[in-house]
Amino acid sequence: MKRNALLGAVVMLAVTSASEAAADGGPGPLGVTAVAVATPQTARVGALFAAEDAEAGRFAGGHFCTASVVRSPHHNLVTTAAHCLENRGEMVFVPGYRKGRAPYGVWKVDRVFLPDGWARKRDEDSDVAFAVLDEREAKGVEDVVGGNRFVTGTATGATAVTVTGYPNTAEAPVRCTNRPTAHNPTQQRIACPGLTGGTSGSPWVNGDGQVVGVLGGHEQGGATDDVSYSVVLGAEAAHLYGAATADP
Repeated sequence: MKRNALLGAVVMLAVTSASEAAADGGPGPLGVTAVAVATPQTARVGALFAAEDAEAGRFAGGHFCTASVVRSPHHNLVTTAAHCLENRGEMVFVPGYRKGRAPYGVWKVDRVFLPDGWARKRDEDSDVAFAVLDEREAKGVEDVVGGNRFVTGTATGATAVTVTGYPNTAEAPVRCTNRPTAHNPTQQRIACPGLTGGTSGSPWVNGDGQVVGVLGGHEQGGATDDVSYSVVLGAEAAHLYGAATADP
């Protein structure tokens, strides 16, 4: 599990719209973590809360992991790390969460999908998962904030990726762009400072708007704040996505 640390140790830069665009495309300052500006892209990323905390309005300090909306036939799917969804009870997803506010609503988790490798033996190479969300006002979450494509089988480090997530110690998301490298054949890693506890489940999005990693995997995301990990998304992740998007 990513350990907690104070964000004061991180170089927090003001991110302009120009640098946001550059980061989404890959170039620009690499390996720098900054507070994420609210944009249509960052609205697709949100924080996970216990349902009872959300119902009581206890948002500040209550989020425990990050998730993001991915495209699906029913417009109701988010992806995160498997260790974020295990034995959590009732949960909600708050896209675009910022400073105690839920600008796009609070979405209840209806069903979770964990890979066999994680469910049976908590295999770190299976630390990716999906959650199906209930509708709100006859709409799916993707209808409200959009979603990124979940893509498997890409080459590690083919392009830079942007990681967006919610540290436990912060009430706004942070972002960092860098080029992943291989840790081993089944795990990829990225050098970005300040990705502390709470950023587990953060999407790794390339310049084509594709989720090509999910923060987790080795050491449930990494034992330090400066290097983070993701499962290499392959056949197991593709099979899980198929199960999560099938008709109920």
